Amino acid sequence: MTCIVGLVEKGAVYIAGDSAGVVGLTLTVRADQKVFTNGEFVMGFTTSFRMGQLLRHAFTPPKRHPDVSVEKFMVTDFINAVRECLQSGGYAEKHNGAERGGVFLVGYSGRLFIVDSDYQVGEAADGFDAVGCGADIARGSLYSSSGDPLKRLGVALDAAERFSAGVRRPFHYTTLAARP
Repeated sequence: MTCIVGLVEKGAVYIAGDSAGVVGLTLTVRADQKVFTNGEFVMGFTTSFRMGQLLRHAFTPPKRHPDVSVEKFMVTDFINAVRECLQSGGYAEKHNGAERGGVFLVGYSGRLFIVDSDYQVGEAADGFDAVGCGADIARGSLYSSSGDPLKRLGVALDAAERFSAGVRRPFHYTTLAARP
């Protein structure tokens, strides 16, 4: 299910997502959005609506100390807070001794990160990324486009909807403005 797309341009982070909720061959167009802001963070999720609900409504993002790099903060303090939130919300699971969460994009401090189900944090060198069943289609669209960021995200979601059975309108957009 899902296509969440994000990109960074001139210090702003743009994230957009679809509205599909898919279980097997059943699709529901959901009213609750998969993209949102939480404090200084913009996020878009796949994997589970429960995980997204926790990140949106129960997660209290930590504050980064100015002496700590953004990368170090994301892989330590941020992820530790995410894990604690998902555990206390009954979402995190253990498989063969390894804890698993879900997959989401997060924009922070002018950068776009992907958090994978094993809580590893990645940052694409291209300045854009996508998650969900429509991710490869959306990445191809973003790679081959330029111009207005919101239009690029819209075209990427259009392509994902056209070629993936798990992506549906309406599309929702959110932006984390560049910091001066």
